[in-house]
Amino acid sequence: MELELIPWTAETAPNERVLKQRLADEGFAVLSWRDAPGADYQPHSHDCDESLWVIDGEIVFGVDGRDYRLGPGDRLTLPQGTTHTARAGEHGATYLIGQRS
Repeated sequence: MELELIPWTAETAPNERVLKQRLADEGFAVLSWRDAPGADYQPHSHDCDESLWVIDGEIVFGVDGRDYRLGPGDRLTLPQGTTHTARAGEHGATYLIGQRS
């Protein structure tokens, strides 16, 4: 897996149930997550690959000095061991977290 921001290009709003199934079909264990406005995660990493898919709101992930701003439907893939930060937007963020060993 490579670090990649995949922007939402569909004309319809993201559907949580559909996106959750897509992640599961790709072999991810999936959970829904909600961050309060301004939630801030300091630098950390995970021992598995992650795929994060925003359903509503906005969140910014920081990796190696670069910001990845995600809005509804945008997806970010984070390879295992990638040190990153995250900060929810002013209205918070609802997103799916897919984790795969």
